Amino acid sequence: MTTAVPRTAREVRLAVVPSGLPGPEHFTVAETPLTPPGAGRVLVRNQYFSVFPALRTLFGTEIEDTPLPGLRSGDALFGPAVGEVVAAPADSPLRPGDQVVHLLGWRDYALVEAAHCTPVDPALPDPVAHLGLGSVAYGALTRLAPVREGDTVLVTGAAGAVGSVAGQIARLLGAGRVIGSTGSPAKAERLKSELGYDAVVLRGAGSFAGRLAEAAPDGIDVLLDLVAGEQLTAAVDAARPGARFALAGTLSAQLSPHQAGDRAPVEIDAFRVVVRGISLRGYSGADHPEVEREWTGRFGAWLRAGDIRFPHVRIAGLDRAPEALRDVIAGRWFGAVIVEL
Repeated sequence: MTTAVPRTAREVRLAVVPSGLPGPEHFTVAETPLTPPGAGRVLVRNQYFSVFPALRTLFGTEIEDTPLPGLRSGDALFGPAVGEVVAAPADSPLRPGDQVVHLLGWRDYALVEAAHCTPVDPALPDPVAHLGLGSVAYGALTRLAPVREGDTVLVTGAAGAVGSVAGQIARLLGAGRVIGSTGSPAKAERLKSELGYDAVVLRGAGSFAGRLAEAAPDGIDVLLDLVAGEQLTAAVDAARPGARFALAGTLSAQLSPHQAGDRAPVEIDAFRVVVRGISLRGYSGADHPEVEREWTGRFGAWLRAGDIRFPHVRIAGLDRAPEALRDVIAGRWFGAVIVEL
């Protein structure tokens, strides 16, 4: 070990399990003792971590069918982070100065299992790009619902961290028409003017199914669904024969003040699923471990060529992270939200 270890670290904890949507009052920033890294671990000074709405699902619930543990009062939050190794045992494969990606964000220093750290890949021009969620969209649109030349693709929740990249990916994979959904007219305009969406369907502005029919009068071939709810119902009705659906999120439940976020029941027309031969599958990155490296290579090449954008907002300071989470859930931001330390 070559660097003095700080005596304490600061971390964001869940102070009270919220009964509805979480706000800054449900969190606290606590100071905790920090010990030197033992065998198999390294000390990382976090530089950036991501804030994402799916975290809400973990608050005070018994999570099933997911590798992520639930969060109780007093627990520290966690999530993807980029940081610099500042201390490591002599036999560690990682050395001070190495930049790594890991899952112990929401704190300024993290003691992390070396095996759970991934070195920052120089293929990406900015380390922050490792905190984008484009691999979800890329994996879903290449593995479960592969985009074919000329396809009409619908991306629900198009202004979020996944959706803001997903439409661009669909176009680069050959889509002929790309349609998104969002709840904000201002975001809808940005999706079209900045990210190349051909049309955007606004939720909460009358019948979603009716507006989708106007945007895709000939139906859709591919769905990347990040929302569920009425948008998934409408997509089934709009599907062409042989349509491929990849479900990768349930924002309609996670952003609802009336639901816990760990259930997202949806009514769909099973008759249409059968007679139109619609494939409908849920996407999990854990089922496709090869996607991350493949995506990083393609994302880096597309970024350097100017073929894709990485929309994101940077929020300065650990103390502002709970406020950032509230604003993400409220739909304030466009693209990914990153806390910079």
